[in-house]
Amino acid sequence: MTAGSDQSAIGTASTPAPERPWRRFLSNFVENKVAVGALVFFLMTFLLAILAPWISPQDPFDLIQINIMDNRLSPGSPAMDGYVYWLGTDDQGRDMLSAIFYGLRISLFVGGTSIVISLVLGAFFGLIAAYFGGRVDSLIMRIVDIQLSFPAILVAVILISIMGRGVDKVIIAIVVAKWAYFARTIRSTAMVECNKEYIEAAIGLAISRLRVISLHLLPNSVAPLIVVAAIQTAHAISLEATLSFLGIGLPITQPSLGLLIANGFEYMLSGKYWISFYPGLALMVTIVSINIVGDHLRDVLNPRRQQ
Repeated sequence: MTAGSDQSAIGTASTPAPERPWRRFLSNFVENKVAVGALVFFLMTFLLAILAPWISPQDPFDLIQINIMDNRLSPGSPAMDGYVYWLGTDDQGRDMLSAIFYGLRISLFVGGTSIVISLVLGAFFGLIAAYFGGRVDSLIMRIVDIQLSFPAILVAVILISIMGRGVDKVIIAIVVAKWAYFARTIRSTAMVECNKEYIEAAIGLAISRLRVISLHLLPNSVAPLIVVAAIQTAHAISLEATLSFLGIGLPITQPSLGLLIANGFEYMLSGKYWISFYPGLALMVTIVSINIVGDHLRDVLNPRRQQ
């Protein structure tokens, strides 16, 4: 073997293998302290929401545990039974700390469920449009264009006014307002994949369209949806909070963060800021943390950075 071939072999052997996205994600997280803090806070928020029935000092749904005489107590005030309301109470006498835990539970459930359904529907129609093309693509994309031409809040308000209030109604409204984002995103990625040789080879081998789409096209087109899902989850949570704040979202018996903010809005000028301030702070920090994690995912999954 010549010296040139030895150097070539050494150079080939020393070339590092491309780093996997999840490893790059974790390694970059160590360097990005803001992203670390955002991820830790979101995980804590998610854990508090899951464990709300067991860790909350009070069940805001249980009328037996609520004392109307304890309404609008300031943070740190003792209750009639000696319990201390660290974040105060609302106008119905509910412990604000417990109400925020349950509000996080409902807000994350509505936002997460609606985005999962939107992702599935959007991925289905986006892949169909990219794979078949032609009139099918034109029809689906015209529907997507019409959908995206209206603000999401307007679509949700119209649907809620028709269907009525409730958790299921809000989820349906958010799904209708959000699915088009996922359809357009995966369609653009899938169209690039459809022109690659492995898709043409699969079609040439007479593999069924369903198998080509589900086993070949979908796995190689789904990466951008992860970033879109993270960012749209934050927007879905804020959209639900907006609907509840306007009084057309969740019913008053289900205290989401938006509804908790609305309950205390009329008392702001009288100095009872805590009824709206603490739920608003929890909502803001939750949305910001999800957005930061989503931005970090976008940087990690950016093909230009996959060196």
